[in-house]
Amino acid sequence: MKLLPLALLLLTAGTGFAQKNPAPAMRNAALAFLKSLNDDQRKTATYAFTDEERFNWHFVPRKRNGLPLRDMTEAQHQAALALLQTGLSAQGYGKVTSIFDLENVLIVAENQKPDSRYRDPNQYAFTVFGDPAGKDPWAWRMEGHHCYVHFYVLGDKVIAMTPSFFGSNPGVVRIEVPQKGKEIMKRETAQALALVNALDATQLRKAVISDTVFREILTFNKRKALLEKQEGISFAEMNAAQRTMFLDLLQTYLNTYHLTLANQQMDKLKGVGLEKIFFAWAGDRQPGYGPGKGQYYRIHGPTLLIEYDNTQNQANHVHTVVRDLTNDWGEDVLAEHYRQQHK
Repeated sequence: MKLLPLALLLLTAGTGFAQKNPAPAMRNAALAFLKSLNDDQRKTATYAFTDEERFNWHFVPRKRNGLPLRDMTEAQHQAALALLQTGLSAQGYGKVTSIFDLENVLIVAENQKPDSRYRDPNQYAFTVFGDPAGKDPWAWRMEGHHCYVHFYVLGDKVIAMTPSFFGSNPGVVRIEVPQKGKEIMKRETAQALALVNALDATQLRKAVISDTVFREILTFNKRKALLEKQEGISFAEMNAAQRTMFLDLLQTYLNTYHLTLANQQMDKLKGVGLEKIFFAWAGDRQPGYGPGKGQYYRIHGPTLLIEYDNTQNQANHVHTVVRDLTNDWGEDVLAEHYRQQHK
C-alpha cells in the first residue's frame, strides 16, 4: 500500500485535535482500529498491558513488533491514523506524516529499491497494550524510523505521553526530489540558535557545556532517562527577552501534542518552578553543514528533559527526544494505582 500524500493526510485529519479531553476519543479510536483488524492482525497488534514489550523502543531502522501500516488495508490504515491524531496537535500530526515521507527521500538518496523494507514510509507499526474497553490501564504506541509516540490511559485521563522521539534525515532535503527544501525541525533548530546567540559572554560561559558537539542524544533509548546533573544556564538567569525566546522554544516541543496534554505538561513545569529549568548547549553556535559541524542542546528541569542533536550526515540529521523524568511510561502513576487497589 502506498502512503497517502501529506496534503490528503492533513485534509482528512478530522476533529480529534480540538477536543478538550483526548482520552475518550483515544479510547474510541483504539477500539475502532482493533475492530477493523482480522484475528491474525489483532494478535500482532496487541499485547498485555504488563508486557515488557511496552518498553521496547528505538528510533533506528529495524524490525519492529506491532502491526505496520504496510500490512493494513486502506480502511485499517485510516483507522490507525485516526488513532494517531487523538494524541497530537495538527502541527504534531503534520510532523509525523512528514517524517514518514522522508523515507521516500532516503530511497532516492541511498539508491534503495522502490519496494525497500529498510526505507519504507509504511514501516511504522501500531500496538495496543491492554484493553481500551476495560477499566484497567491501557496504552498504545506508534513506532518506526525516527518516530515514536506512546500514550498511557487510565480511566478518562491520559496519564503519560512520553517518551516521544522525532527525527529528520535529512535535516534539510537538498537533493532533487519533490520534497526538496523540506526542513521538518526548522523551528527546533532556528529558535535554539537564536536563543544561544542572544546570550552575553557571561551567560555563554554557563550555557555552553562543551565546544565539541555530542554525537547523539545522551539518554539514547534507555528505559529510564537519567543525567547526573542539570547543567547550563537557568531560566532564572535569563533576561526578559531571553526568557520569551526560551519559552517559545519549549512550547514548540509541547505543541506537538494535543492541546490538553501540552497544557498539562506546562502546568507541571510551572508547578515545580520555571526558574529551575536549564538550557545547555554543545557545539557550533552558527548554522552550518559539513564535516565536523553540528549542534546539541537540552532543556532540563526537575520533571522534563528535552534533547536535540544534529551531527550525523555532516550536521544534516536531527534527533529530538522528550522525556518526563517523573512519569515516563506512566510508571509512577501506575505504581500508585496498584498500591491503592491493594489497600
